[in-house]
Amino acid sequence: MRGAARGATMSSSAWNGVGDMRLQDCFPPHRAAIFDLDGTLLDSMWVWHRVDAEFFARRRLTLPADYAAGIVSMTFRETAEYTIARFGLREAPETVMAEWNELSFAHYRDDVRLKPGAYAVLRQLRAMGVKLGIATSLTHSFMEAVLASNGILDWFDALASCDDVRRGKGYPDIYRLAAARLGETCARCVAFEDIAKGLQGVRAAGMTACAVWEPASGQDWDEMCRLAAYTIRQWDEVILNDAKNGAAPE
Repeated sequence: MRGAARGATMSSSAWNGVGDMRLQDCFPPHRAAIFDLDGTLLDSMWVWHRVDAEFFARRRLTLPADYAAGIVSMTFRETAEYTIARFGLREAPETVMAEWNELSFAHYRDDVRLKPGAYAVLRQLRAMGVKLGIATSLTHSFMEAVLASNGILDWFDALASCDDVRRGKGYPDIYRLAAARLGETCARCVAFEDIAKGLQGVRAAGMTACAVWEPASGQDWDEMCRLAAYTIRQWDEVILNDAKNGAAPE
């Protein structure tokens, strides 16, 4: 996602009412896993904090507290158009997007890393013969750079960006596209998301939804738990849960 709500905290009921993810519960019957990147597989939200701060400072504008929440499920272009309209900027969307690319691309190429435990989960899924896909708001250049720098680009059978579809993460379009590129039906896919809008799109696509804890989206966690069939607090807990139930990691 392009941005996310800042300063969120976990509610006391955060983990109630929904099951923790265990790979052997899902694969089979599912044959594919589709992942969001920012905040889900990647520890990357800090990048957009810096980008937003610099972008607004260059224009001597105050960064509103509700800005990130307003753009959380938008595509890159939609975010640029929204920002221009909201703040009366006399700039083209292409100019704004180019500046965001300039401010953020080197971080994705060189600095952004997977969340702890995510590498082991992806490796285990591959060993189980599960197809892996990406459904992200990042552009293809960004997703390919960050996956390559983490040594996992060739692990994925399909890559889908919100730039490839007409509507953003609140709709099923990108998830259906990722499933089609994987050669699987939506019913055979589990999709992992860290925002409520994303989980709504997953469900609308007819996929099994898994909510992934991300502090930047923490204020929506209760809603995410209502939308999801499974939750993940930390990726390394997924491997531990499987080990406790007799499924040894590869």
